[in-house]
Amino acid sequence: MRKIPHRMVKEDDLAPSQFLQLAAVDFNGVYAVHLAAKEERLKMTRLSLSLLSGPFFAAIALASAKVVDPQSLTRWQAVPWYLFALVVAFGVLSVLPYLRLIEAVNAHARTARAINNFRLLYTTKLRDDLDWSPNLPVDPRFPETYAPLAWPGVNVMVLATVNSTYLTVGVTGLSGQEPNLLLLMTGILLVALVHYGVYYIRCNVSRRRRLPRNPYPISNMEG
Repeated sequence: MRKIPHRMVKEDDLAPSQFLQLAAVDFNGVYAVHLAAKEERLKMTRLSLSLLSGPFFAAIALASAKVVDPQSLTRWQAVPWYLFALVVAFGVLSVLPYLRLIEAVNAHARTARAINNFRLLYTTKLRDDLDWSPNLPVDPRFPETYAPLAWPGVNVMVLATVNSTYLTVGVTGLSGQEPNLLLLMTGILLVALVHYGVYYIRCNVSRRRRLPRNPYPISNMEG
């Protein structure tokens, strides 16, 4: 029979100070994860807004160069077709940072849940030996994979609505249809639901996994 390594036998004899070092690393890790997620969301939001401002800059440049009559931009029927094409093109391009934003939300949630599992290795030891444990979440299901009312979810919903508005207005203008408020609102709603469906599937259904086995006598809740 294979001999059990000595270091595994003595695992329970670790000093509380060593677990306190783990707690310090844990706090730093949580801070780094949230900071990286926030920076990623800000980058993707800025990139998306920069792309969405493209048609406005193009219209201003064309009007300044007298290629387009500024008065024609005030009437739907007089807007040149290529401006509607630009609206569609930049609306499609803004889908890329939208998808990257979803992946950033996923990466943040997966990393935070992994840290929660790591925290189970020492939080029980600290509670038994020092009657203290860090006030950090220990639930491996936290943060939620799909949280529509959290800041990432609100950010995704707003970008989905703006992208849908660009795509719907651009396609309607290119098709030569008369602007109808009910038609535009219905188109925006349907395209936004497609956007949001991608977010729901990517963050919730396709990321649903079993919880890992918890061998420690501690409940899955925030400590």
